Amino acid sequence: MTAHAQPSTLPEWLRHQAQRRPHAIALRHKRLGAWHALSWQDVATAVEQLAAGLAQGGFTAGDALLLVSHPREEALLLSLAAQWNGGVAIPLDPQIADGTLRAAFSQLAPRFVFAADDSQLDRLLAHDGLRVIDANPRNLPPHPHPAVTDYRALSILHEGRFTSTARPHDNAFAFVRLDADGQLVAQRFSHATLVREAEQLIGTEKLTALDEAFAARAFAAASQARYLIAPWIVSGFRLNFPESLATRDNDRRELAPTLVAGTRETYARVAQFIDERLPGARSLRRRLISRAQRGQGGPLMRTLTWWLITRPLREVIGFSRTHAALVIGPPLDETTASLFSALRVDVRAWPDTGEWRRVQPPRETATREHHGGDGAAQQPAY
Repeated sequence: MTAHAQPSTLPEWLRHQAQRRPHAIALRHKRLGAWHALSWQDVATAVEQLAAGLAQGGFTAGDALLLVSHPREEALLLSLAAQWNGGVAIPLDPQIADGTLRAAFSQLAPRFVFAADDSQLDRLLAHDGLRVIDANPRNLPPHPHPAVTDYRALSILHEGRFTSTARPHDNAFAFVRLDADGQLVAQRFSHATLVREAEQLIGTEKLTALDEAFAARAFAAASQARYLIAPWIVSGFRLNFPESLATRDNDRRELAPTLVAGTRETYARVAQFIDERLPGARSLRRRLISRAQRGQGGPLMRTLTWWLITRPLREVIGFSRTHAALVIGPPLDETTASLFSALRVDVRAWPDTGEWRRVQPPRETATREHHGGDGAAQQPAY
């Protein structure tokens, strides 16, 4: 990449952010009730060192890294390290069914699999032939199994710069599931696609490096890559990970993010949270919010509702600063939509579309790549 060239891959954008604003906070994660921050330079250095470690372990362009994890910083950094080496990151929901997990192992033939905790580590080691990266969140002594590599030991201090081999048309992320016929199918997103969609989202939602985003549960969904991770790297805003699913509502309230991306189920859960905290149907607060949901009341009533109900409720749910509230996939149901409208939160729908293709077994993939005549035809079938 020349000095004036536009970055075209996620690793190039990461390096760009690290050079442009090295000391700005890029990523924060919560552990034992305290927030820990990484600057853009910290993130780029960690990714580069992890990429060197993956490369030493034989990870090359076109290889797959599977991540069985909820949102956490190690999974994100490893995803970018795999992409740094021209590989593809495939996040899997930790609740994934055993059948889907077996199909992913046999048909994707990943070079490495990341386990976020001990339960997932034990589950993965039940499958022979896997090379597992252990997050080791409690920082215990390394696992004795020869197939396990400790996450902290994977990073390699590399003299000079460890150059990224990612290309724009390479697959950056892939997402898999079993279809109705029990066949493993996948969505693939290249660097070029993710960068293009990120720039569209940034322009539409007016996102800047001053924004603050919150990553919740859906790490294994395509929307996370398209509407959080890629825009984070391209725009340079701050990305935050909660301590756990159990603390995510409290963590979001503490942060008050400016960007929230979720599904209709996410917003319905928050709406239920609000409903449980409002008094009975005949109370003044309940009547005021109900009138606001129906669009009733004059200027005085709207002002009273804002100061007595709406503003405090936005703070309770962590939406006090939110200017970009995105619902990915199906739109909100009528009741949830009217409640967020009453709270003056404009929830805008973004598509969760993508072509699902059957995953070819490794032998078919290798044959196709060997006889492919151009760069596009030689991409792995993830």
